[in-house]
Amino acid sequence: MEIFDAVILSVVEGVTEFLPISSTGHLILTSKLLNLEQTEFVKSFEIIIQLGAILAVVFLYWKKLLRSKKIWRNILIAFAPTAILGFTLYKLIKTFLIGNSLVTLAALIIGGILLIILELIYQEKDEHTGSVDQLSIKQSFLIGLGQSVSMIPGVSRSAATIMSALFLGAKRSTAVEFSFLLAIPTMFAATGFDLLKSHFELSPDTIAPLIVGFAGSFIVSLLVIKWFIHFVQKNNFIPFGIYRIILGLVFLVAFFINFN
Repeated sequence: MEIFDAVILSVVEGVTEFLPISSTGHLILTSKLLNLEQTEFVKSFEIIIQLGAILAVVFLYWKKLLRSKKIWRNILIAFAPTAILGFTLYKLIKTFLIGNSLVTLAALIIGGILLIILELIYQEKDEHTGSVDQLSIKQSFLIGLGQSVSMIPGVSRSAATIMSALFLGAKRSTAVEFSFLLAIPTMFAATGFDLLKSHFELSPDTIAPLIVGFAGSFIVSLLVIKWFIHFVQKNNFIPFGIYRIILGLVFLVAFFINFN
Protein backbone atom coordinates (compact mmCIF):
# COMPACT_ATOMS: atom_id res chain seq x y z
CA MET A 1 0.00 0.00 0.00
CA GLU A 2 1.33 3.41 -1.01
CA ILE A 3 1.02 6.60 1.06
CA PHE A 4 -1.38 7.98 -1.56
CA ASP A 5 -3.68 4.99 -1.02
CA ALA A 6 -3.53 5.51 2.74
CA VAL A 7 -4.47 9.20 2.38
CA ILE A 8 -7.45 8.42 0.15
CA LEU A 9 -8.70 5.65 2.43
CA SER A 10 -8.29 7.82 5.55
CA VAL A 11 -10.35 10.63 4.01
CA VAL A 12 -13.04 8.14 2.97
CA GLU A 13 -13.06 6.68 6.49
CA GLY A 14 -13.25 10.09 8.16
CA VAL A 15 -16.11 11.25 5.95
CA THR A 16 -18.19 8.07 6.10
CA GLU A 17 -17.67 6.62 9.60
CA PHE A 18 -20.37 8.70 11.30
CA LEU A 19 -22.71 9.27 8.37
CA PRO A 20 -25.37 6.59 7.74
CA ILE A 21 -23.76 5.47 4.48
CA SER A 22 -21.36 2.67 5.59
CA SER A 23 -17.69 3.42 6.09
CA THR A 24 -16.75 -0.25 5.60
CA GLY A 25 -18.67 -0.39 2.35
CA HIS A 26 -16.99 2.77 1.06
CA LEU A 27 -13.55 1.52 2.08
CA ILE A 28 -14.10 -1.76 0.26
CA LEU A 29 -15.35 -0.02 -2.88
CA THR A 30 -12.54 2.55 -2.73
CA SER A 31 -9.99 -0.25 -2.42
CA LYS A 32 -11.47 -1.76 -5.56
CA LEU A 33 -11.11 1.56 -7.41
CA LEU A 34 -7.49 1.85 -6.22
CA ASN A 35 -6.86 -1.75 -7.35
CA LEU A 36 -5.82 -2.73 -3.85
CA GLU A 37 -5.98 -6.47 -3.30
CA GLN A 38 -7.98 -7.41 -0.20
CA THR A 39 -4.98 -8.83 1.65
CA GLU A 40 -5.00 -9.42 5.39
CA PHE A 41 -3.08 -6.15 5.84
CA VAL A 42 -5.57 -4.12 3.78
CA LYS A 43 -8.49 -5.63 5.69
CA SER A 44 -6.78 -4.85 9.01
CA PHE A 45 -5.78 -1.35 7.82
CA GLU A 46 -9.44 -0.57 7.04
CA ILE A 47 -10.33 -1.55 10.61
CA ILE A 48 -7.36 0.07 12.38
CA ILE A 49 -7.80 3.54 10.84
CA GLN A 50 -11.30 3.62 12.33
CA LEU A 51 -9.55 4.21 15.66
CA GLY A 52 -8.57 7.65 14.41
CA ALA A 53 -12.23 8.43 13.79
CA ILE A 54 -13.20 7.12 17.23
CA LEU A 55 -10.58 9.26 18.94
CA ALA A 56 -12.24 12.26 17.30
CA VAL A 57 -15.42 11.38 19.25
CA VAL A 58 -13.44 11.06 22.50
CA PHE A 59 -11.80 14.42 21.81
CA LEU A 60 -15.16 16.16 21.29
CA TYR A 61 -17.19 14.41 24.02
CA TRP A 62 -14.74 13.66 26.83
CA LYS A 63 -16.28 16.19 29.21
CA LYS A 64 -19.78 14.78 28.76
CA LEU A 65 -18.46 11.24 29.18
CA LEU A 66 -16.77 12.13 32.46
CA ARG A 67 -19.85 13.88 33.85
CA SER A 68 -22.52 11.22 33.34
CA LYS A 69 -22.59 7.66 34.65
CA LYS A 70 -25.92 7.04 32.90
CA ILE A 71 -24.35 7.70 29.52
CA TRP A 72 -21.70 5.06 30.21
CA ARG A 73 -24.38 2.66 31.44
CA ASN A 74 -26.33 3.07 28.23
CA ILE A 75 -23.22 2.79 26.05
CA LEU A 76 -22.07 -0.45 27.70
CA ILE A 77 -25.55 -2.01 27.61
CA ALA A 78 -25.84 -1.18 23.90
CA PHE A 79 -22.33 -2.48 23.24
CA ALA A 80 -23.02 -5.93 24.74
CA PRO A 81 -24.99 -7.50 21.81
CA THR A 82 -22.37 -6.50 19.24
CA ALA A 83 -19.55 -7.72 21.47
CA ILE A 84 -21.14 -11.14 21.93
CA LEU A 85 -22.16 -11.61 18.30
CA GLY A 86 -18.90 -10.16 16.97
CA PHE A 87 -16.84 -12.56 19.08
CA THR A 88 -19.00 -15.51 18.00
CA LEU A 89 -19.18 -14.71 14.28
CA TYR A 90 -15.74 -13.12 13.75
CA LYS A 91 -14.32 -15.86 11.49
CA LEU A 92 -17.46 -15.94 9.32
CA ILE A 93 -17.49 -12.16 8.94
CA LYS A 94 -13.77 -11.79 8.14
CA THR A 95 -13.71 -14.76 5.73
CA PHE A 96 -16.95 -14.40 3.78
CA LEU A 97 -18.33 -10.88 4.29
CA ILE A 98 -15.45 -8.39 4.53
CA GLY A 99 -14.33 -7.66 0.98
CA ASN A 100 -17.45 -9.18 -0.62
CA SER A 101 -18.60 -6.54 -3.13
CA LEU A 102 -22.03 -8.05 -3.81
CA VAL A 103 -22.91 -8.26 -0.12
CA THR A 104 -21.70 -4.68 0.38
CA LEU A 105 -23.72 -3.31 -2.55
CA ALA A 106 -26.88 -5.19 -1.60
CA ALA A 107 -26.61 -3.88 1.98
CA LEU A 108 -26.07 -0.32 0.73
CA ILE A 109 -29.18 -0.40 -1.44
CA ILE A 110 -31.46 -2.18 1.05
CA GLY A 111 -30.24 0.06 3.89
CA GLY A 112 -30.95 3.15 1.80
CA ILE A 113 -34.50 2.01 1.09
CA LEU A 114 -35.15 1.27 4.77
CA LEU A 115 -33.70 4.64 5.80
CA ILE A 116 -36.06 6.47 3.45
CA ILE A 117 -39.10 4.44 4.58
CA LEU A 118 -38.32 5.09 8.25
CA GLU A 119 -37.97 8.83 7.64
CA LEU A 120 -41.28 8.94 5.77
CA ILE A 121 -43.15 7.45 8.73
CA TYR A 122 -41.09 9.07 11.52
CA GLN A 123 -42.42 12.19 13.19
CA GLU A 124 -40.42 13.72 16.00
CA LYS A 125 -42.53 14.48 19.08
CA ASP A 126 -41.90 16.39 22.29
CA GLU A 127 -42.12 13.19 24.35
CA HIS A 128 -39.36 11.50 22.38
CA THR A 129 -36.11 10.89 24.25
CA GLY A 130 -34.17 14.15 24.13
CA SER A 131 -30.73 13.16 25.43
CA VAL A 132 -28.48 10.11 25.62
CA ASP A 133 -28.63 9.86 29.41
CA GLN A 134 -32.45 9.70 29.23
CA LEU A 135 -32.43 6.51 27.16
CA SER A 136 -33.83 3.56 29.07
CA ILE A 137 -32.00 0.27 29.58
CA LYS A 138 -34.43 -1.39 27.16
CA GLN A 139 -33.90 1.27 24.50
CA SER A 140 -30.13 1.05 24.87
CA PHE A 141 -30.09 -2.74 24.56
CA LEU A 142 -32.34 -2.77 21.49
CA ILE A 143 -30.28 -0.04 19.82
CA GLY A 144 -27.22 -2.19 20.46
CA LEU A 145 -29.00 -5.17 18.96
CA GLY A 146 -29.71 -3.07 15.89
CA GLN A 147 -26.05 -2.03 15.73
CA SER A 148 -24.99 -5.69 15.57
CA VAL A 149 -26.55 -5.95 12.09
CA SER A 150 -23.83 -3.57 10.89
CA MET A 151 -21.30 -6.40 11.09
CA ILE A 152 -22.51 -7.04 7.55
CA PRO A 153 -20.38 -4.71 5.37
CA GLY A 154 -22.45 -2.05 3.67
CA VAL A 155 -25.12 -1.89 6.37
CA SER A 156 -23.43 1.01 8.22
CA ARG A 157 -23.00 1.00 11.98
CA SER A 158 -24.15 4.60 12.09
CA ALA A 159 -27.29 3.89 10.03
CA ALA A 160 -28.16 0.82 12.09
CA THR A 161 -27.89 2.64 15.42
CA ILE A 162 -29.61 5.81 14.21
CA MET A 163 -32.53 3.93 12.63
CA SER A 164 -32.92 1.76 15.73
CA ALA A 165 -32.91 4.80 18.00
CA LEU A 166 -35.48 6.65 15.88
CA PHE A 167 -37.71 3.59 15.75
CA LEU A 168 -37.50 3.30 19.56
CA GLY A 169 -38.60 6.91 20.11
CA ALA A 170 -35.43 8.99 20.25
CA LYS A 171 -35.09 12.44 18.75
CA ARG A 172 -32.78 12.79 15.74
CA SER A 173 -30.10 14.64 17.69
CA THR A 174 -30.17 11.98 20.42
CA ALA A 175 -29.95 9.16 17.88
CA VAL A 176 -26.95 10.75 16.19
CA GLU A 177 -25.12 11.53 19.42
CA PHE A 178 -25.66 8.04 20.80
CA SER A 179 -24.37 6.61 17.52
CA PHE A 180 -21.18 8.67 17.99
CA LEU A 181 -20.67 7.56 21.57
CA LEU A 182 -21.52 3.90 20.99
CA ALA A 183 -18.76 3.83 18.38
CA ILE A 184 -16.12 4.25 21.10
CA PRO A 185 -16.24 0.78 22.75
CA THR A 186 -17.49 -0.89 19.56
CA MET A 187 -14.62 0.16 17.32
CA PHE A 188 -11.94 -0.10 19.99
CA ALA A 189 -13.05 -3.68 20.64
CA ALA A 190 -13.32 -4.50 16.94
CA THR A 191 -9.82 -3.19 16.25
CA GLY A 192 -8.23 -4.91 19.25
CA PHE A 193 -9.94 -8.21 18.55
CA ASP A 194 -8.98 -8.10 14.87
CA LEU A 195 -5.32 -7.44 15.69
CA LEU A 196 -5.34 -10.29 18.17
CA LYS A 197 -7.01 -12.82 15.88
CA SER A 198 -5.13 -11.89 12.71
CA HIS A 199 -1.72 -11.86 14.47
CA PHE A 200 -1.07 -8.49 12.86
CA GLU A 201 2.57 -7.44 12.88
CA LEU A 202 4.08 -4.08 12.03
CA SER A 203 6.78 -3.89 9.42
CA PRO A 204 8.76 -0.98 7.93
CA ASP A 205 6.42 -1.03 4.94
CA THR A 206 3.22 -0.81 7.01
CA ILE A 207 4.12 1.77 9.69
CA ALA A 208 3.93 4.86 7.45
CA PRO A 209 0.56 4.01 5.82
CA LEU A 210 -0.95 3.26 9.24
CA ILE A 211 0.25 6.57 10.73
CA VAL A 212 -1.07 8.52 7.74
CA GLY A 213 -4.37 6.63 7.77
CA PHE A 214 -4.84 7.10 11.52
CA ALA A 215 -4.06 10.84 11.47
CA GLY A 216 -6.12 11.49 8.35
CA SER A 217 -9.23 9.76 9.67
CA PHE A 218 -8.94 11.65 12.98
CA ILE A 219 -8.75 15.11 11.37
CA VAL A 220 -11.47 14.50 8.79
CA SER A 221 -13.78 12.92 11.39
CA LEU A 222 -13.55 15.99 13.62
CA LEU A 223 -14.85 18.15 10.80
CA VAL A 224 -17.57 15.71 9.73
CA ILE A 225 -18.92 15.17 13.25
CA LYS A 226 -19.34 18.91 13.80
CA TRP A 227 -21.03 19.30 10.40
CA PHE A 228 -23.35 16.34 10.94
CA ILE A 229 -24.57 17.67 14.30
CA HIS A 230 -25.66 20.92 12.65
CA PHE A 231 -27.15 19.08 9.66
CA VAL A 232 -29.58 16.93 11.66
CA GLN A 233 -30.95 19.95 13.50
CA LYS A 234 -32.67 21.12 10.30
CA ASN A 235 -32.70 18.10 7.98
CA ASN A 236 -33.71 14.43 7.83
CA PHE A 237 -31.78 11.38 6.62
CA ILE A 238 -33.56 10.88 3.27
CA PRO A 239 -30.65 12.37 1.24
CA PHE A 240 -28.36 9.70 2.71
CA GLY A 241 -30.84 6.98 1.78
CA ILE A 242 -31.00 8.25 -1.80
CA TYR A 243 -27.20 8.46 -1.96
CA ARG A 244 -26.83 4.87 -0.73
CA ILE A 245 -29.24 3.57 -3.38
CA ILE A 246 -27.59 5.49 -6.23
CA LEU A 247 -24.08 4.48 -5.15
CA GLY A 248 -25.08 0.84 -4.77
CA LEU A 249 -26.78 0.71 -8.15
CA VAL A 250 -23.89 2.43 -9.97
CA PHE A 251 -21.33 0.02 -8.56
CA LEU A 252 -23.66 -2.94 -9.07
CA VAL A 253 -23.97 -2.13 -12.78
CA ALA A 254 -20.19 -1.63 -13.01
CA PHE A 255 -19.62 -4.93 -11.20
CA PHE A 256 -21.73 -6.92 -13.66
CA ILE A 257 -20.22 -5.14 -16.66
CA ASN A 258 -16.73 -6.07 -15.51
CA PHE A 259 -17.87 -9.58 -14.55
CA ASN A 260 -19.29 -10.19 -18.02
